[in-house]
Amino acid sequence: MLDVAIIGAGVSGLALAKRLRQRGLNFELFEARDRIGGRIFTVPTRGARLDLGAGWYWPETQPLVAALVGELGLPNYAQYDEGGVLHLREADKKAERIDDKRLYDGARRLHGGMTALVDAIASSLPTETIKLNHRLTHVSDRGDHVAMTFAVGEGSLEVSARQAVLSLPPRLLRETVEFAPRLDEATDRAMLGAETWMAAQAKVAIEVAAPFWRERGLSGSAYATHEQAILGEIFDACDMSKQVFALGGFLALDAGQRETFSVGLPLLIASQLGSIFGADVDCLATHYVDWAQEPLTCSAADRAGEASDQTGDVANPLLRRALWDKKLYFGGSETAVRNSGYVEGALDAARRVARSIAALAEKQGLMAGAAESDDIAHLGLNEASLIRFRGWVDGRSDAIFDDYRRRLTKGLASRERDSLTQIALLGAIEDTFQQALEVLDSLPFDLATTKVELGRVELVPQIQQPFGDLMQTIMDDVVAYNQTSCALSNFPSEHRLSGEYKSAILKDIAGAWREFSLTANRRLLERKNSACVGAPAND
Repeated sequence: MLDVAIIGAGVSGLALAKRLRQRGLNFELFEARDRIGGRIFTVPTRGARLDLGAGWYWPETQPLVAALVGELGLPNYAQYDEGGVLHLREADKKAERIDDKRLYDGARRLHGGMTALVDAIASSLPTETIKLNHRLTHVSDRGDHVAMTFAVGEGSLEVSARQAVLSLPPRLLRETVEFAPRLDEATDRAMLGAETWMAAQAKVAIEVAAPFWRERGLSGSAYATHEQAILGEIFDACDMSKQVFALGGFLALDAGQRETFSVGLPLLIASQLGSIFGADVDCLATHYVDWAQEPLTCSAADRAGEASDQTGDVANPLLRRALWDKKLYFGGSETAVRNSGYVEGALDAARRVARSIAALAEKQGLMAGAAESDDIAHLGLNEASLIRFRGWVDGRSDAIFDDYRRRLTKGLASRERDSLTQIALLGAIEDTFQQALEVLDSLPFDLATTKVELGRVELVPQIQQPFGDLMQTIMDDVVAYNQTSCALSNFPSEHRLSGEYKSAILKDIAGAWREFSLTANRRLLERKNSACVGAPAND
């Protein structure tokens, strides 16, 4: 049986596999397509590659991508953004030139396209762990494991794993995978409300003989906003190191229109480029992908343009809960705390799931160095107990969030109107701190030899440490949940928490945190004093 089955070999699934391998867990990665990468899709052309899916990253606001690019040593370059921007407002008029405007300020691209990132991650994984052409159809809770059925060719294959991670768009999972038992109604609504990034879009890359726009002091960036527009957004897609010159763009036509005009699209695109840039554009080749026609990306809800619960890049935190007694996880980019839908979001989701699985694996003794009773001796009593405590804290986020939701619902049912979020969240966190004290009381520590300075037990900073990430995760989840909650839409101050309100909540949490820390220190001191009193006197 596998420790972990990962479904979806996009960036999130691949990055998760990389993290799990580093932790020594047994996994396999299943992908429905005949290629890896998901919505990262790069086409080769004359020694270079052009991105028709994700193509940019912003180091200043997307630190996980930037760090991974640096770790893997991938050569990269700035998106060309120098010169005037063109705006075509009316089909029969000249495009307006706008100077001193940067549309992609800080964006960078990878030499060889974003697929270079995918290939680099995959190269760190054993080849046999990646299973292509495996389409997930059923997922079942079998008590101590998860059973998955895949369509493979004309047949099917059942795979069992202690945990399963679904690194696919939630809407697509909802429509194409059967769950047994069925997922709860709140999770189902959250899945439906998670719009799939890029799913309704189409992207094009047009090779040209030379970057003529640069010679005219243009950035290559352009917009067409008239009703007959074919391309809505255009940008410089050159890779100068390979002497491949191209313009990229996103189509303004909706999915139905794109299908209607599919045969004539290359001519229509060339015509619009001529209208915008004021001269005939010699298109050497046109590369195009319509993501709405990709059944392994776009759901029916996305094609129909159904309303999304997401606001900007905020994802519903219900999609970050571990289900089926921590055996089933959602891990796609649309579940991320921040940058939902982007490559950064995919890496964020992978990091979150890896932490949860590692904490559980550590607790179950599946990893080398786990702090279970048989291994305490070689770790040392204090180190082993601290590892156990960190594992307990790492696994609390779902419980705190569920407690918050129950308290919030109770407040709404009793028609309370003031400080709903503040009261519910503080109550959930105070309960967690109380439980944490009880866990600490139950753990064995070698307190007789533990140092105390100025009344502070040296173990306390290590006890405090895991709560930093936990508190930030909970606050992020609460903000996101409130923004996506229909029940709170009639309570504007709760629906979108103001900076002042957040500060008040954080002040309350800080007070509870201080009280927990002082109490933990006091209890450890009392145990230390008792240990010292009971110790035999030296002769």
